[in-house]
Order: sequence, then C-alpha cells, then structure tokens
Amino acid sequence: MDSAYDVLARIRATKAPQPAGERCEMCSEDIADEHQHVVNVEGRQLMCVCRGCYLLFTDSTAQLRYRSVPDRYLHFPDLALGRLEWEALQIPVGLAFFFRNSALDKTVGFYPGPAGATESELDLDAWSLITTADARLTMLTDDVEALLVRVPDNSGRDGDPECYLVPIDACYEFVGRLRMLWRGFDGGQQARSYIDEFFDQITARCREVSRERAS
Repeated sequence: MDSAYDVLARIRATKAPQPAGERCEMCSEDIADEHQHVVNVEGRQLMCVCRGCYLLFTDSTAQLRYRSVPDRYLHFPDLALGRLEWEALQIPVGLAFFFRNSALDKTVGFYPGPAGATESELDLDAWSLITTADARLTMLTDDVEALLVRVPDNSGRDGDPECYLVPIDACYEFVGRLRMLWRGFDGGQQARSYIDEFFDQITARCREVSRERAS
C-alpha cells in the first residue's frame, strides 16, 4: 500500500509547471487565501496546503512526519491553573501558549513579544502538577493544538487565567500579527487592542468543556 509520501511524489512528478502565486507547499496546487495547514513535526514548521494534501495527514494516531492542523476551539473554565501555578511556570508575561512536541517528547511554551514567539524553558515539575490535576489537558493533540493562556492584569481584568484549546496555526498567526503591532516595552495600545479583539474572536468560536465533562 502506498504511503502518503508516495502519493505526493506521484502528484509532483505528473504536474506541469505552474505560474507563480499562492500554491500548496506539498503538491503546488493553486490554493486560496483561506487555506489549511500541516505541521512538519521535526522541523516545527507550518506548511500551507490544499485540501487534498491536508486530508493525507489527518490520522492523529499514525506516526507521521507531517500532521494536519485541526479546526477545534475549546474553552476550559476553572482549569487547574491559577495565579500561583502560573508564577511557578516562570513565564515573564501574562500571555503564552503551550503544546506537546512529539519529536522532542516534551511540552514547550512560547510567549509573544517584539521578537515574535519566544520559547520559555518550562519548569517541568510545575507543568506536571497542572496536567495531573486537570484531565482536560490530555485532550490536546500533539504538535497541532495548543493551550492558549491569558492572565488578567491590573487594568480591569480580574480572576484566574483564561484557558483555551486552539489550533497551533492560530497561535503563530496571533504572535506574528502582534509582532508587527508591538511598540515600546509593553506593546502599546494598538497591540493591547488587538489582543482583546483576538480573544473576543476565540471566545465566540469556542465550545465550553467543564472539568466534569472531561473526567
């Protein structure tokens, strides 16, 4: 039985040269602005792909070099991640996303800033306590889904961190856009407005999953 890589090789071999434009990074098929993504697991890179190539890598249980990014948005209210747990993770800002990298066999964390997505060395013991205390974190699919966390600040947002399961491409799009808007030490008003808008959009798309439903 042919593998997904054999199928892609045949597609590339039989296609005629195409004019420049937005193309699938696997088979060179013409794609629209609103397209889907796969993750190169080892290279930790997003690839823009057509629907056909996307469907080749949707099996989350298979050992694949590439994985399709799903379109799932979930809200985890009352996650076992309060301010004390957040401080134990030693993230220097109040915004970050976390995902499990299967190639490295560990969870990695990133936070936004003027340089884009900056990786943070997680306190693994602190992260293990959080994942053990809340079964909803086992719902994240390795490499392609992330836990996005926003910690309320002192500007009118009170309470514990807001926690969401989101596609990994949404996280990278978010920090990429934020990098373009960032001004000064704290990002500036334009960046803060974009953060509020982004989280409003996420909240509108999310399905709420309580701790009881996940246990």
